[in-house]
Amino acid sequence: MIRTLIVTGGNINKKFLQKTVRENNINYIIASDRGVEILDACNIKPDHIIGDFDSINKEILDKYLNQDNIKIIKLNPEKDFTDTHMALKLAIELKSTNIVILGAIGTRIDHTISNINVLKEALEKNIACEIIDEKNIIKLINKKTILKKDNNFKYISLLPLTTKVEGVTLKGFKYPLEDAVLEIGQSIGVSNEQKEEIATIDLKNGILILLKTKD
Repeated sequence: MIRTLIVTGGNINKKFLQKTVRENNINYIIASDRGVEILDACNIKPDHIIGDFDSINKEILDKYLNQDNIKIIKLNPEKDFTDTHMALKLAIELKSTNIVILGAIGTRIDHTISNINVLKEALEKNIACEIIDEKNIIKLINKKTILKKDNNFKYISLLPLTTKVEGVTLKGFKYPLEDAVLEIGQSIGVSNEQKEEIATIDLKNGILILLKTKD
């Protein structure tokens, strides 16, 4: 198993970042553009730094430019992919089997939505990939998923990524469903709660955004 942590430029709690690195067997750390700043503040050295570097602190970047064990990838600012998306592509190239993204949720709602959408690339390659912060876990699912109850996350929401998600069956939840259809424009999947120790989400066609939230 190859675990890769991507640290990008959104909101990141320092203690949560340090805890994530400490408690997981991380093989690669990728700093996506301004994500290198929070890593530097936590004295965590990345293995790769990727981005167009248009918003990064130049003094911090200069610290890493001549270090042989850190790979720097400078992107053209006029590109078709965001820095976070390119970091995800790099993680896939590194043959990651598990990818965690920190800093993908922030004040730029356009970037947040984009970051959720690009998880589809990992999903299509059967790579486990999720966006996390101290209050949220976000991933995409397109097949039967089994959830163990986690009392740290009270709410579970399911929103369609594709236009329509067919054959949605929920068991072990406060609000179960049986062979339902979820479509973009509905809010029926928001704020469910897991009641059983083991719950299942099944679907026949489409992709769901699975969100676990604390509050």
